[in-house]
Amino acid sequence: MGAPHDVVIIGSGFGGIGMAIRLRRAGVDDLVVLEKADGLGGTWRDNTYPGAACDVPSHLYSFSFERKTDWSRRFPPQEEILEYLWHCARKYEVLPRIRFGTEVTGAEWDAAECVWRVSTSSGVVSARVLVSACGQLNRAALPEIEGRDSFAGAAFHSSRWDHGVDLRGKRVAVIGTGASAIQIVPELARVAGRLHVFQRSAPYVIAKPDRPYRGWEKAVLRAVPGAYSASRARIYTQFESRALGFVKYPRLMGLMAWRFRKRLRDEVRDAGLMERLLPDHPMGCKRILLSDDYYPAFGEPHVELVTEAVSRITADGVVTADGRARELDAIVYATGFASTDFLAPMKIVGRDGRELGGAWRDGGASAHLGITVSGFPNLFLLYGPYTNLGHNSIIYMLESQFRYVVGCVEAMRRAGLDWIEVRPDVQDAFDRRMQELMRATVWNAGCRSWYMAEDGRIANNWPGFTFAYRSATRRPDPREFLRGRAREGLRAGLAGRNGLGS
Repeated sequence: MGAPHDVVIIGSGFGGIGMAIRLRRAGVDDLVVLEKADGLGGTWRDNTYPGAACDVPSHLYSFSFERKTDWSRRFPPQEEILEYLWHCARKYEVLPRIRFGTEVTGAEWDAAECVWRVSTSSGVVSARVLVSACGQLNRAALPEIEGRDSFAGAAFHSSRWDHGVDLRGKRVAVIGTGASAIQIVPELARVAGRLHVFQRSAPYVIAKPDRPYRGWEKAVLRAVPGAYSASRARIYTQFESRALGFVKYPRLMGLMAWRFRKRLRDEVRDAGLMERLLPDHPMGCKRILLSDDYYPAFGEPHVELVTEAVSRITADGVVTADGRARELDAIVYATGFASTDFLAPMKIVGRDGRELGGAWRDGGASAHLGITVSGFPNLFLLYGPYTNLGHNSIIYMLESQFRYVVGCVEAMRRAGLDWIEVRPDVQDAFDRRMQELMRATVWNAGCRSWYMAEDGRIANNWPGFTFAYRSATRRPDPREFLRGRAREGLRAGLAGRNGLGS
């Protein structure tokens, strides 16, 4: 098994790579990143479907400490984001610390030695500190449809795109109309012989002000001091202002909804089609999507919007509730992810045999500041409960979490602590506050969304401004933690002067 590492990180997406960089800059060199796939990148490695791109501008969807002034477009495509992550991993010497092809199946806290025993496909790895950077959107969700496995043609989830299947001239179905589908549909409309889009709930799709960056713009960003910072600040302020409608005054979403309906009328001339594309829920209650070519795709004669519920799947195609059968060559499931399960299917066992998944199933997912969980010493979550956004960049939230985790590790070093653990009353108070604030948000306006667990509890999103989260995570508060001092022989790596434990 070997000696325990100072830090083990699970996952090599933005969270895992950024966390490793920040820890290395803080002097923590004995760290390992465990990655189940054969390459880094997380969601930007997995989602290679046609049209895959970000819906947050590139200057904000990147690390503040590694600025890229030569993004090709205002909204970066998948390939360029993945290339950026590889660049960061190489530049900051994280790449040699990643163990690819190493899937984590579980982790258990060893109270006697005060380390995490992490079970992987390659054996057991020990860690004094364990950081989960798995994210909320990494487990594909397939719909429970009768006969799904009986289809004889090609079928795959959008995040597992089969590039070996040629869809040119084929009869293709896209099941789902979420964030992936609105990027996939226009691309397939250009090549498919017949395209059927199966919609359960119409999304709000607003304009995406995307365009290539001009050469002179890149030159200015590269050469003029402060130009990139100004661009980033402008985008941040623009996006952050939308939080007023999402988390404070949902009635403000009415103006956006009016502008949406006007645009829909302008782009969709067929009154019957427009009616079916009109959402039946308040704007913002579900994720708002960005696209300039989604609605025009339905104007093509070979593209059909199907709003009848899917009844079953046969070897030949899809049968809807009205009994109509559509013969198909391929089915694309753009049905999203198991977003409320967080660390599943990993089994995380903390103090006194407490299992995290079971605790969350009983009382709902919860973590103080979305980062620490009572009963699970030295465990830190990135992009955990209450940290997703509907209006701004998750990278900003992740960087807030990086600083908080580094602050905890440094405090443990200074105080020579063996473990720290958030107090249960602190976590409970935070959770109550989050649920109280959530009631006033647009996400609680009466619709079902991927933000919501089966019991109706919303624990994915941050019900406030991102700058408030930045302030709340500025540094760990010693009063919020239980902690224990290291024993002789366990001081290496996390030992030091007085601090959190004093």
